[in-house]
Amino acid sequence: MRKITVLPYDPAWQTEYAKAHTFLTHTLQGIPHTIEHVGSTSVPGLAAKPILDIDIIVATPALVQQTIQRLATVGYQHRGNLGIPGREAFAYDPANPHITWLEHHLYLCLADTESLTNHLLLRDHLRANPQAAQAYGDLKKQLAQQFPHNIDAYIEGKTALITQFLAQAGMQTDSLERITAVNQQKDPPTP
Repeated sequence: MRKITVLPYDPAWQTEYAKAHTFLTHTLQGIPHTIEHVGSTSVPGLAAKPILDIDIIVATPALVQQTIQRLATVGYQHRGNLGIPGREAFAYDPANPHITWLEHHLYLCLADTESLTNHLLLRDHLRANPQAAQAYGDLKKQLAQQFPHNIDAYIEGKTALITQFLAQAGMQTDSLERITAVNQQKDPPTP
């Protein structure tokens, strides 16, 4: 397990996302979709692991299948939903010659699903509340020091604060309970 590193915000993360957005938009030409930069690197001023989180959003299950097939043509390996309904994950391969930007987590989400709502609500809440972003960044730095090689403990340690922010942003209690349960599961092995 590699070391968990949380760095101060870097404006270059926006540039790296722009590269990914351009590439993915071109790759998915002809498939109706939107792309969102989510996760900590999408929040100006927020400390983060230097790994982009990118959500591709489509409206129907048929478009999910088309998108999975299209992403395979540029070397993305589909990993399944990893236990999160409505969200498909893809493996990042630094040796992929098509990838010329920062390491990233790529997800394919159906519109209006809980997992997508979670990503967007948290991002928007942190963007609108600098004090919340500061508290979240401080917690992430603390957890990275406390659990430098344990991603499960790192994720679980963030859960209470994340669900607090999501509750403030209006997410329903049953959704918060599901998010908590997922974040307390162990990370599935990488194929």
